[in-house]
Amino acid sequence: MGRTVEVVVGVVGRAHGIRGELGIDVRTDEPEVRFRAGTRLHAEGEPHRSWQIAGSRWHGEKLLVRLTEVSDRTGAEALRGVRLATSVPAGASPEDEDAYYDHQLVGLRVLDHDRRGVGRITEVQHGRGQDLLVIELDDADPAAEPRLVPFVAALVPAVDLAAGTVQLADLPGLLADQEE
Repeated sequence: MGRTVEVVVGVVGRAHGIRGELGIDVRTDEPEVRFRAGTRLHAEGEPHRSWQIAGSRWHGEKLLVRLTEVSDRTGAEALRGVRLATSVPAGASPEDEDAYYDHQLVGLRVLDHDRRGVGRITEVQHGRGQDLLVIELDDADPAAEPRLVPFVAALVPAVDLAAGTVQLADLPGLLADQEE
């Protein structure tokens, strides 16, 4: 079997109802694949702690999931905060050509609009509205906070996995504080 990497696909939120449904904070662009009935997910970093998806449905903007091993609200509440993950082949990419797994982005060299290296991506944070690239700048004071850049095409117009780079748009203040 080839090498695999762990990919977080969601975080368990509040229980929904009394029959063990879980509200999921989705962390994947492929929820219809990752939360399909019969799919097995595990707790991040704990592959021995796993559950099988019994079914899923959308309730407004929230994904509700039933697990075969959870049958009541108490069991669902016990899982609150668990980061659900799956293993994918190391060379795999999401089906959408503009989507990336976190592990593909972390470590990439960050280029400014003139293609000068300015830092590295150290993390991808998943927010409700959009993902944020956490960028550690090369010339930053060691005590300086990393920069957060929304991972949208208008601000990050180019991702080149083969070259190991992402390029940022020409936008004043994207990586530096603006004077008042």
